[in-house]
Amino acid sequence: MKLLSSDWKQGQVTLQIETPDDLWYLSHLIDVGDTLSGKTFRKIKIGSAVEGSTQATKKTVFLILRVEKIEYTPEVVRALGPVLEGIEDVPKGSYHSFSLEIGSRITIKKSEWLSYQRKKLHEACEATSPVILIVVHDREEAYFALMKKYGYEILSSVKGDVAKKEKHHIAGSSFYQDVLGHVEGYDSKYHPATIIIASPAFFKEDLMKQCKSPELRKKILLATCNHVGKTSFDEVLKRDETKQALAQDRINKELKLVDQLLTEIAKENLAVYGLKETQQAADAGAIATLLVTDAYIQELREKNAYTILDKVMKSVDSHKGEIHIINAEHEGGKKLHGLGGIGGILRYRLSYT
Repeated sequence: MKLLSSDWKQGQVTLQIETPDDLWYLSHLIDVGDTLSGKTFRKIKIGSAVEGSTQATKKTVFLILRVEKIEYTPEVVRALGPVLEGIEDVPKGSYHSFSLEIGSRITIKKSEWLSYQRKKLHEACEATSPVILIVVHDREEAYFALMKKYGYEILSSVKGDVAKKEKHHIAGSSFYQDVLGHVEGYDSKYHPATIIIASPAFFKEDLMKQCKSPELRKKILLATCNHVGKTSFDEVLKRDETKQALAQDRINKELKLVDQLLTEIAKENLAVYGLKETQQAADAGAIATLLVTDAYIQELREKNAYTILDKVMKSVDSHKGEIHIINAEHEGGKKLHGLGGIGGILRYRLSYT
């Protein structure tokens, strides 16, 4: 994401959307009540309905609207609301939407930018994080994933023909060559700075024996995982072997934050979870770190119940607490979402916790 201009006194920034990751960030930067301005498309009809020759075409228009609803998909962020300033085709007070995609330029104006929102904006506008390819495999199957700022994307999987009952059977050369072929293909396509290859037991070493490319071997970091599957990536991210490569990676930080919350919950100590208890702790100024899943935010927005959460976040921010939006797709996010989608690590223990 590129910050084209900013006027913090007016609470206004203009942004250029450049990558799919930017859309995820943008979905958390835009709040209900914000004012958006920019160019969008308006469908207009040309021709006569009586003559049966009506055609619809798109016309580019400049609009200013107040956000009432936000929708997010990996391809587009839609912000819907009443038009505050428009043109003849789109009168003031009518409803319209901005469909924000890669290449879109938008101006966001808030009555107040909270510190965590400015921090998230800065994070989104920083230089692109190094691309990291992760491969988890054994002698029968392999999974490939690409790290992203907001999580990871599973690219593909391959399976060999080794029967599980043959415990001592060594994976065939063709399977390892197939795995390495995928690695080489993704290396050529995405140019990762690091390739993490993880497996149980000795399978990764067997794979490396067949890797003849010096350039590829320089990028590879070996790690261990206890099992192979789509959930193995979460385990790999926690391994000591990957800390150096993933030190700056957002998902790794999120997993650690959720683990810290779960540890405090297990000790029945400095933690709260669920909206009611978290709201009480926020009002008391006791929350040092607030964790909220993106799925919970979207759920409340769809129910038009986001106002309560917004007040909690503003309360935490006003008491100098940290706020982290946790992706609900990885293991940590799923655990937090199972606790209600929200929780807080406390500065001190409250009498009702």
